[in-house]
Amino acid sequence: MPTLTFKNNKLTAPRPAMAAALVALALAGCAATQQPPGAGLPALSVPATWSPAHLVYTPDADPQSLARWWQGLGDPQLAALVEQALQANLSLASAQSTLRQARAQRDATAAGLAPSVGASGSAQRSRSGNATGNSFSTGLDASWEIDVFGRLASAVAASDAEVRSAQATLEGTRVSLAAEVALTYIELRNLQQRLVIARSNLASQQETLQITDWRMQAGLTTSLATEQARASAAQTAAQVPALESSLAQTRHSLAVLTGQNPAALDAQLASFAPVPQAPDALALQIPAETLRQRPDVIAAEARVAAALARVAQADAARYPSFRLSGSLGLRALTVGALTQGSSVFGSLLSGISVPLLDGGAIRAQLRVQEEGLEQARLNYASTVLTALQEVEDALSILQGDGARIEQLRIAAEAAANAALLAQQRYSSGLVDFQTVLETQRTQLSAQDSLAATQAALTADHVRLYKALGGGWTPTAIDSAAAPATN
Repeated sequence: MPTLTFKNNKLTAPRPAMAAALVALALAGCAATQQPPGAGLPALSVPATWSPAHLVYTPDADPQSLARWWQGLGDPQLAALVEQALQANLSLASAQSTLRQARAQRDATAAGLAPSVGASGSAQRSRSGNATGNSFSTGLDASWEIDVFGRLASAVAASDAEVRSAQATLEGTRVSLAAEVALTYIELRNLQQRLVIARSNLASQQETLQITDWRMQAGLTTSLATEQARASAAQTAAQVPALESSLAQTRHSLAVLTGQNPAALDAQLASFAPVPQAPDALALQIPAETLRQRPDVIAAEARVAAALARVAQADAARYPSFRLSGSLGLRALTVGALTQGSSVFGSLLSGISVPLLDGGAIRAQLRVQEEGLEQARLNYASTVLTALQEVEDALSILQGDGARIEQLRIAAEAAANAALLAQQRYSSGLVDFQTVLETQRTQLSAQDSLAATQAALTADHVRLYKALGGGWTPTAIDSAAAPATN
């Protein structure tokens, strides 16, 4: 083992040790570099456009129109609830903790690239026969593994990719949370609207029941019509508490999504308000842009990069590792003598470790990481295909509900007119009660279907925004995933 010596209080080293150190430092420059972006990703065929031929793409639209899409729904209360959820939701806080953990793990891994230095001190008292003696020493110990074949650099690259994946997962949680809050809010307003419809129809049916009672007392109709009217009114009345119960549960869900206790929003959301209306213009991106916008695709890509770096790390474990270590200290018989130059001692050790026989463990570990890379690649391909499907499905549903709603408006208006005419003619004795009963049922069904479809149309836009990756800005990953500098 080469050892440092001191002459005239100056440190000198044998030439072989110094040469070994210089060779090791030169070889360190050959460490493996990180893979370029996109390395290891499977080749996938991405369509140039979405299926509906009438779509208009706006690649140059304001990025904030997609990043804050809920503001385009024209409902300040909805926008406030989404912003509150993004600040206080517990699932989002958990994802933020996961990101901080990934950053800390990255910093711990990166520390292995730098030399480690420690300090030590000791005091010893010994006796030999009648003689006693003291010995004092203090010093610094240092060691450094020279990353010649890139094993440590690959570990850091894997950690960097894990940080990026954690950041993308966090942003994906934001996207899902914003959509979930909006969908729950839309459902709440839809239930309120359906409750108004049910109560309005109940009032009309109760009025018809009163007319039927009068006509029966006058001998103009039978008790059969009265019982039919009572049954119809009771069935509608039974819908009211069911809608009220669903309304309360939806308020509770919104409160929990915003990080509050279930009853916190009861007073705030007690008053009825219309369902938010989606804007006519839609900032729709081409498929390739959408894939770059979606955080789940970015996270899957980062996991491929991490797996690729782990393969490189496992492969580098097959090659020799180099380490430099040394110590520098003071030793004397008294504490005061520690400051004298003659008490200085030091040593330098250069070592090499070569795996020879390990029963195939290193190669097996390499195969483990290679299969991990293959799994990450397959997961990436699956994530891309799922993303494309979600957008296509959202567009198809949006197109279908948009085509239905105009016809449902016509049906609801016609059903209301028919119910009014039937009730008037029944009062005059021009039609039988069965006609009144049928028109009232049709009116309730048509109005309820129209309200549900109007809410569904807005919800379709929300699901499309989510499928497009709306709710965040992709540049956030580049800044937020950077290693912490404390």
